[in-house]
Amino acid sequence: MVRTLKRCAWANHDPQMREYHDKEWGTPIHDDHLIFEFLILEGAQAGLSWSTILQKRENFRKALDNFDYHKIAKYSEEKVENLMNDEGIIRNRRKIEAFISNAKVFLNVQKTFGSFDNYIWKFVNHERIDNKFKDLSELPSKNEISEQMSKDLKKRGFKFVGPAICYAFMQAIGMVNDHIIDCFRYTEIKKMKF
Repeated sequence: MVRTLKRCAWANHDPQMREYHDKEWGTPIHDDHLIFEFLILEGAQAGLSWSTILQKRENFRKALDNFDYHKIAKYSEEKVENLMNDEGIIRNRRKIEAFISNAKVFLNVQKTFGSFDNYIWKFVNHERIDNKFKDLSELPSKNEISEQMSKDLKKRGFKFVGPAICYAFMQAIGMVNDHIIDCFRYTEIKKMKF
């Protein structure tokens, strides 16, 4: 008899979402490059579903020089127009312009704090928060920490970083473990060394 893994219900119906759930979502990330990728993708998601973003993730990687924030910070107006014509990504001028301005601010934060990782993880005192949700309906769309993070990011010049986007970002990079407690990933992540 094959044992089926218990996972968060949102990941059960789509192979790409299941793969993301099983291998990435909630895993603590401390690599600035990957943190930047999630910051951009979460901002791109505003008003859309995460499955839409996952479907376009590889296209985003190609279009945005593999999320190289040094290169993105130098994008020209011509590059913005090229991106606006790229059917493989979300073609929203405000979001595309935010990718560029966010890359510039990201670099400033790195200079100030030594790394973006040092800066962003201070919001949780450099420790993952293991929540104990039994059902997806318990998951918040934002919390006090994401409100503070949003305010600070906006003050520094970041765009598309509202409290709900910040909370989704916290989930994505493992600042919070929001897998439901009977999901196999909850325990796996809880055991991970920070």
